[in-house]
Amino acid sequence: MLFIGDDWAEDHHDVELMDAAGRRLAKARLPEGMAGMARLHAMIGQALGDDIEDDDVISARVRIGIETDRGPWVRALVAAGYTVYAVNPLQAARYRERLAVSGAKSDAADAHMLADMVRTDSHQLRPMAGDTADAEAVKVVTRMHKTLIWERTRTSQRMRHALREYFPAALQAFDDLDAGDTLELLAKAPDPVSAARLSINQISAALKRARRRDVTAKATAIQAVLRAEHLGQPAVVTAAYASTVRALTALLVTLNEQVKTLQGQVEAHFGRHPDAEIILSQPGLGAVLGARVLAEFGDDHTRYISAKARKNYAATSPITRASGKKKTVAARYVHNDRLVDALMTQAFSALQKSPGARAYYDRQRARGAGHNPALRQLANRLVGILHGCLKTGTPYNEATAWSAHLIDAAA
Repeated sequence: MLFIGDDWAEDHHDVELMDAAGRRLAKARLPEGMAGMARLHAMIGQALGDDIEDDDVISARVRIGIETDRGPWVRALVAAGYTVYAVNPLQAARYRERLAVSGAKSDAADAHMLADMVRTDSHQLRPMAGDTADAEAVKVVTRMHKTLIWERTRTSQRMRHALREYFPAALQAFDDLDAGDTLELLAKAPDPVSAARLSINQISAALKRARRRDVTAKATAIQAVLRAEHLGQPAVVTAAYASTVRALTALLVTLNEQVKTLQGQVEAHFGRHPDAEIILSQPGLGAVLGARVLAEFGDDHTRYISAKARKNYAATSPITRASGKKKTVAARYVHNDRLVDALMTQAFSALQKSPGARAYYDRQRARGAGHNPALRQLANRLVGILHGCLKTGTPYNEATAWSAHLIDAAA
């Protein structure tokens, strides 16, 4: 067996080749790209011996540790057939402390540490899953879609903070700062003086383009708030704030457009995936939310050996800490933020879609659990149901999934 540690950077890789006894066979700094990958293949071939010509034999004897699971370099390693372990940086840091308590660190030393880690602890590590290209495409668009939504929220908060400092009337007049009508009116009138000059016709036109209801009453109310007397800032300060709000308004308009565009891409890529039908059959999952769940779980059906393994990865299952007479059960706080967000949203939506999910949630609340713990337990249960459906290739069935809970609720 040949064990390789790969400490990656943006433009190079520090690699070390190690044999089963822990002896260093070779080390090098390789450039990112085709030339570096060709040199790595040559180093591996030389280390294994020139008498081995079968690519399958060479690939099966090579294990590589690297602190990432993305990028063309990693994909090339997987395509070559090597066993690649995407080591969590937190795991790597803890292993490094075992080897060097002084805190010393270098790229070459990290490559040595990763090689030694896959040599001694590969049974504790998870090889990279064999997700399909379709699943990878879903992950790319769903992650960017969610990132832009998060960025829109941050930008809205920045605008709210700015308006509160010099134009608090706008916060009273407009409920949703990233809505189309709000952005249109703030672009025309980003300061109190110009906002007070807005006519009913101008406000009504913006509301109509945003397809608001009860336009006349809302326009009258907005104008009344904007024309009322409020505390303000000196003119020069107000002008400075207005320029920042105008910039944030333009940014929010662009974010709204791109979020809508990417949502179409998410739905298109997800709709073409073979698992889409089963995922969409789950309660609380639509096209966008289902795409996020697929993207973060992946579509390699051999990756999770059991429903418990999938629940542990999802971080919906609790952690038990027991020592002597002391025992505590706590939520997992180290997790995939995107996956947990999607699963908790699914659980909340399932309360309205699934009688079984509602009965399960109510049962947890009756036992004294708060809203969030009960919702987390429901999410955990839904992850197990999803695992069973994907494993057997069958869509969700309400009666099968919740038979015992529905009977208890009826009783």
